[in-house]
Amino acid sequence: MTDIPDDEQTFLSGLLKATRQRRHHVKWVDRDGTDCQTALTHAEVVRLNIIAGKRGISKSEVLRQAAHVPVTR
Repeated sequence: MTDIPDDEQTFLSGLLKATRQRRHHVKWVDRDGTDCQTALTHAEVVRLNIIAGKRGISKSEVLRQAAHVPVTR
């Protein structure tokens, strides 16, 4: 697979890097009551911890509240 264009190689390398990282799973409840589980990279869980800490709530609660925020385009 040495004939892969640079942009595709970068993309594939990123996928492999993320796959090899230890994933953190956060369970939370979606706005329709569905139980969800989100897999996060270390960097994502650090950022989520910061957001949760600032608000004084759990990571699960941050995700639950975020599910109620309308998507802007």
